[in-house]
Amino acid sequence: MLYAEILGNLPEMAEGEVKALLELSNPGFTILEKDYLFLALKANESAFSYLKRLGMAHEYGTLLFSAESLEELYLKAKNLEWENFIAGTFKVDRETMLNCRYNVESLERELGAIIVRQGFKVNLTTPGTLVRVYCGQKLWVGIRKQAFSAKSFEKRKADRRPFFKPIALPPRLARAMINLARAKKEVLDPFMGTGGILIEAGLLGLKVYGVDLRKDMVDGAKQNLEHYGIKNYVLKKGDATKLGKLFPDKAFEAIVTDPPYGTSATLGGKLREELYEKALESIYEVLDGRLSIAFPTSFEAEKVAERIGFEVLEKYYQRVHSSLDRYFYIMRN
Repeated sequence: MLYAEILGNLPEMAEGEVKALLELSNPGFTILEKDYLFLALKANESAFSYLKRLGMAHEYGTLLFSAESLEELYLKAKNLEWENFIAGTFKVDRETMLNCRYNVESLERELGAIIVRQGFKVNLTTPGTLVRVYCGQKLWVGIRKQAFSAKSFEKRKADRRPFFKPIALPPRLARAMINLARAKKEVLDPFMGTGGILIEAGLLGLKVYGVDLRKDMVDGAKQNLEHYGIKNYVLKKGDATKLGKLFPDKAFEAIVTDPPYGTSATLGGKLREELYEKALESIYEVLDGRLSIAFPTSFEAEKVAERIGFEVLEKYYQRVHSSLDRYFYIMRN
């Protein structure tokens, strides 16, 4: 068993991202239980190679056991052979979630003492192993495999790139969209802008393809990709509503994009709804897999997509600010 701790700002989307990566690893892997922001996963360590791609998570690791009382937790801890899980020194670290229903003030000390009695030493500053305890409706005990540093995503925000425009998806969100599309080898973004989605996809080791109407965006996206060490890319100046002409002999396994939300002046002379519909038709022509796309709630995306031939698989709501609410859709053709 494994576990993941997801972010709280878009929990349904974060949960969907974990589920998508588990499916990529093994169709039999899934989420067994959710306890606030803690997910208990039916999976083994072979899923680690995909879970390390997570964007909307704090961490993941190996789940040792759960308990429904402190007494049960301590009993299970005493009977566990910790030598199978601890490398060198250790530290017990507690996460008290908002739905925690236990008195866990002394938990770290009590659990730490049990582990010490099996011959292990505590190191509170640089432990070799971090034992994580989550308190929610249940008590969950695991071993952290990887934590995701907020700073690593912050350094790729729009204003940190060599070429930037102020309107861009946060890196965590861009990465989640890629993962929700179940991308394994490549990603196309037909509205690439400054290349935020392509940066995240490239850092995951995927080949990236990008299209934009404006030459300055194509040049700027190239500059950004090179800045982050991404070499495996194909960028084209072109129209997202004519992808079949840009890629006449190509079918993409994953298309991930965030179309512009502006007025007709910034949409290549088209009305917004017209652009969205024509883009969806164009994407349908070159897709052989899944589409991950964002639209404002005012656009009847499901109705238009289903008329074109898409099947809408997932849908996640986000309120961005007072004048923008949007849905993230996962579709397949």
